[in-house]
Amino acid sequence: MSTEDKQPLTADTQSPGSKRFEELNSQEQERIMSSINGDTGIEDEHYRVKNIKYGEKTVTGRVIGRQKVVIPEEEVAQLSQYHCTNKEMADFYGVPLQTFMDNFRDIIDKNKIITKQRLRKAQLDLALNGDKTMLIWLGKNILGQQESPISSDNTQVLPWLDDDK
Repeated sequence: MSTEDKQPLTADTQSPGSKRFEELNSQEQERIMSSINGDTGIEDEHYRVKNIKYGEKTVTGRVIGRQKVVIPEEEVAQLSQYHCTNKEMADFYGVPLQTFMDNFRDIIDKNKIITKQRLRKAQLDLALNGDKTMLIWLGKNILGQQESPISSDNTQVLPWLDDDK
């Protein structure tokens, strides 16, 4: 229970995990508590987890799908800036791909464009600072320059002359 909650912990407000723990018999409860407290019989202190903290967290975001999954828009924006595929993001949140796309297409498209703009700026900065390879690449792709230019004067096909007549 967080400090912001004013409600006391009751059967209605406790987490499903707490309810399942209370349903276990006393031997199982003791076994779980001893493993949490570190009484596992492991002699090496290096492998023992210390200072375990449990709590609950409130997530703010869009509620989507039949399971009513709450997905924070900021996380979707961050993942799309890393150019994660739509399938990877949908799988990460455990929702169907089409449902995910229907709800987050606007955020995904905007943030992928932002990444492309940042990448283009970084390329231009490299080129303008004297990186010859980047200058050549940007010249070919943005300015349409070629290594073997074709003059436009002689691009017309020559006529076929038939002198055997």
